[in-house]
Amino acid sequence: MAQNKKVILAYSGGLDTSIILKWLIVEHGYEVITVTADLGQEDDLDGVEPKALKTGATKAYIEDLRDEFAKDYIYPMLRSGATYEGRYLMGTSIARPLIGKRLVEIAKQEGAVAIAHGATGKGNDQVRFELAINALAPELQVIAPWREWDLMSRTALIAFAEKHDIPVNTSNKHYSMDRNMLHCSFEGGELEDPWEEPGPNSYIMAVPVEQAPNEPEYITIGYEKGDAVTLNGERLTPRQMMEQLNKIAGKHGIGRLDMVENRFVGMKSRGVYETPAGTVLHIAHKDLEGICLDREALATRETILPRYAAAVYNGFWFAPEREAMQALIDQMQQGVTGEVRLKLYKGNAWPVGRYSPHSLYCQDLATFEECATYDHKDAAGFIRLQSLRIRGYADRVSRYGK
Repeated sequence: MAQNKKVILAYSGGLDTSIILKWLIVEHGYEVITVTADLGQEDDLDGVEPKALKTGATKAYIEDLRDEFAKDYIYPMLRSGATYEGRYLMGTSIARPLIGKRLVEIAKQEGAVAIAHGATGKGNDQVRFELAINALAPELQVIAPWREWDLMSRTALIAFAEKHDIPVNTSNKHYSMDRNMLHCSFEGGELEDPWEEPGPNSYIMAVPVEQAPNEPEYITIGYEKGDAVTLNGERLTPRQMMEQLNKIAGKHGIGRLDMVENRFVGMKSRGVYETPAGTVLHIAHKDLEGICLDREALATRETILPRYAAAVYNGFWFAPEREAMQALIDQMQQGVTGEVRLKLYKGNAWPVGRYSPHSLYCQDLATFEECATYDHKDAAGFIRLQSLRIRGYADRVSRYGK
């Protein structure tokens, strides 16, 4: 037994973490302090503290992490331009390091001996939480009830809840969902069959394209050193940018993704993701880089993106390789300043104009009109030098075959 020893519990207020709270008390004798993170999920958190205290917690923290989440986690990741497996903007992945960091801070503040979480033994989140905790406070014990207890069915969970007077909402939740200001994810239900189309309940942050306006909307996003700082001329904080752009892009049905991905733990899973603001910012940022970044610098950055995306997705945010890649990326972003004008329409965001005071684009060189700067005859020598290797290969093939 761990009588009088404190545990910090990552607590959502839902059935699973409420059961974990009571289980830690009655089965192991811990004093439990709950921590609930507000990451812009737009849930009503007013009832979370009283529910935690009623279930047995000695203290309940409700932490507003929205500004920190946008500024120190979403924005650095967006500066990278990384997507997992070429598509997923990692809305769940990027939230876990911040939650883990705050859990550690409160654990140290309260003198706790352990941190508990409600991630299952099948998913990525258990890895992400525990890697963050191990990076920041390796001395703390981690308790993962889903890997320890025998409450492995919904029936067993509900029976435990009823035995200990934990309120149970018996209405069937259609999906397993995770939401924050960057995205909303949906898993389970009909989505477990990769052939089935997502149902109508899988639309929260973005409308179906059929319901999007029939007229396009034009917006202008201003950037400084790779970060979006203005929307239609109005200067916004990172959090404000995410909140306002989610509404604008969401009403046009932008940011929907339905994919089967490879989990870090070794299995494939299907997820439907809504990332309205993140999708528009990703597209605009990539477009602005096109006129601001040198070709070879851009190519160098592109080579590390799969590694960067894997580090974020797998939970290695606080690892030295992610920090080193971030430093390289941020250095390259120093000149990514300017504006991008986009057309939003029926699920799509198209850049239609871009400007930068640091632009490497030269209209005199690119024009199809007569140009004194560029001599067309110079191209002949360039092509001849570039073809030396190819001509050598062709000669070998003609002599000896492939």
